[in-house]
Amino acid sequence: MKDNSLSNILNQYESKEQIDGQLYTLNLGPTHPATHGIFQNILTMDGERILHAEQTVGYIHRAFEKISERRNYSQITTLTDRMNYCSAPINNLGWHMTVEKLIGVKVPKRVDYMRVILMELARIGDHLICNGVTGMDSGAITGLTYMFIERERIYDMYEQICGARMTTNMGRIGGFERDFTPKFHELLKDFLKTFPPRFKEFCTLLERNRIFMDRTIGTGAISAERALSYGFTGPNLRAAGVDYDVRVAQPYSSYEDFDFIIPVGTSGDTYDRFMVRQQEIWESIKIIKQAYENLPEGPFHADVPDFYLPEKADVYQKMEALIYHFKIVMGETDVPKGEVYHAVEGGNGELGFYLVSDGGRSPYRLHFRRPCFIYYQAYPEMITGSVISDAIVTMCSMNIIAGELDA
Repeated sequence: MKDNSLSNILNQYESKEQIDGQLYTLNLGPTHPATHGIFQNILTMDGERILHAEQTVGYIHRAFEKISERRNYSQITTLTDRMNYCSAPINNLGWHMTVEKLIGVKVPKRVDYMRVILMELARIGDHLICNGVTGMDSGAITGLTYMFIERERIYDMYEQICGARMTTNMGRIGGFERDFTPKFHELLKDFLKTFPPRFKEFCTLLERNRIFMDRTIGTGAISAERALSYGFTGPNLRAAGVDYDVRVAQPYSSYEDFDFIIPVGTSGDTYDRFMVRQQEIWESIKIIKQAYENLPEGPFHADVPDFYLPEKADVYQKMEALIYHFKIVMGETDVPKGEVYHAVEGGNGELGFYLVSDGGRSPYRLHFRRPCFIYYQAYPEMITGSVISDAIVTMCSMNIIAGELDA
């Protein structure tokens, strides 16, 4: 294997090749706004050329996995919210599916379809932010501000489901706290009608823009072989030409019912990562339409009284409802012993939950497979030899979310 250590690079680097006879150390982050989060990259520079890079993570590590071992299963949703906060509902619903797998609950078909609608809305919001900021980091801020309007419309729909917008505490173990409201139906129908032409304008702004293409084609490229070696998943892997998607490889929440394609790239560079996310937005719209048009009738939660809060009116009048309410809120419900892993296709790739239960009221062990933490390992390799402006746009196109990186 090639030795890419700093000492080896310096030993091989001839002074006559240097721009001004000396090398520089540059701290990119942890507080620079272009890093899109609180993490540091120590760069060894020859002028503007990057010779070596070493990343430092952990600036906002919050020990979520350890905290989860002291919380009951229903309370952990407020932690998963704060990983990839750009698409929080996917984190929340993925966690609920993990617990449901452990306790052996089968949710109604309506719940599956409701979850699909919300997860795909979250994917659209996540990709809009990533691609909007990629445009901004290449010098075009208009697209970002324009697409923020569309993201706010998605947040309006979140608000109808749970009352929150960004950290949503979305859903419950077994389903949802409430059914879709009439206002949600109104907002979703309007979104499905008006979002596509507006997004088309964003596509026209950047996809064939000569300046944007020159800035992104060939920048931060990684091969399919190297991406797989690092453990890439999601858009970053598909941009390199590997068509792996958890929704197809290991279907969950009735994704097998829907007709959609998996966009893939060829070169694994910044432009391909951008285009894969662009095409995934169109596919998400297609999935949402199918799910909404075929939304089944039936209950919006499973019959799981040990995890689902009873109606407040019943709590005031019925002893059994009061008992269940107390047990759920205070975490008095034991779960079966077992070991499960469940993964969903998050905004950045395979978001997995490895859960070990000893039969108690909290997880014995919980580990989050955070896609950001996996693929950020490759960042030094992807930017070595490039210039600093390329390093910025490469980082953005990878969609590194600090909350997911440092769970």
